[in-house]
Amino acid sequence: MSAVTDAARITAPGNPVTQSIRDSLVVAKRNLIRMSRIPEMVIFGLIQPIMFVVLFSYVFGGSMNIGGTTDPAVYREFLMAGIFAQTVTFATAGAGAGIADDMHKGLIDRFRSLPMARGAVLTGRTLADLVQTALTLLVLAVVALLVGWRTHTNAVEVLGAFGLLLLAGYAFTWIGALIGLSVRTPEAATSGGLIWLFPVTFISNAFVDSSRMTPWLRHVADWNPFSATVQACRVLFGNPGVSTSDAWPMQHPVWASLLYSILIIVIFRTLSVRKYRSATA
Repeated sequence: MSAVTDAARITAPGNPVTQSIRDSLVVAKRNLIRMSRIPEMVIFGLIQPIMFVVLFSYVFGGSMNIGGTTDPAVYREFLMAGIFAQTVTFATAGAGAGIADDMHKGLIDRFRSLPMARGAVLTGRTLADLVQTALTLLVLAVVALLVGWRTHTNAVEVLGAFGLLLLAGYAFTWIGALIGLSVRTPEAATSGGLIWLFPVTFISNAFVDSSRMTPWLRHVADWNPFSATVQACRVLFGNPGVSTSDAWPMQHPVWASLLYSILIIVIFRTLSVRKYRSATA
């Protein structure tokens, strides 16, 4: 708790924006220290995406038709953008469970007694989750390279793709924050954080070519914010999976991914902070 008690020393009002940033970083530090002391949180978070890479690559790889070919190597390159995007969005469940756990244990009440910005508790938590997500992506990228995934663009575009992934992951953690504040137990937050993610990630272009879906389902998949991030990564990585859809997000996936992520952050951060204030009033 030493990282948290540092916030108690902030007594001068100062600039509200500066104080909010400083408080958020203090809370983020507290959560990162907690994660480092519970390494199984990170380890278990890595197991699922690695299993998806192996299972989809070797079990389904030879059965998927991508661009007129069933070559498993082509499918592996097509697949990885979807796995990366799925991994960052599944961080939603962890964020929601962590906030629900803090609420359940009364830790939020301790934060309330400190002279700190109200939104800093949630912002700090989501920033800590962002660091964990970045570590997970790094390990997953190494695993992807081992199974044959390659990029075919320059370093700037590749880094841009990972930047979009982290931004999307950060946006989705705010959805998790709202869920964590809206339920009574961490178990309910975990279930609530996962149950809606499966249709979001599977009714998309992450694992199959959306052009092979029925027309109404393809329309849903093409306008899915998750699909925009996946398609943007394929474009920036130079991987197979060029979309033939006329939908705007598929024609301009990088801009669509940016706009979707920013919109989700603005909406759900506002709702989460409002919920936090009413829950701790």
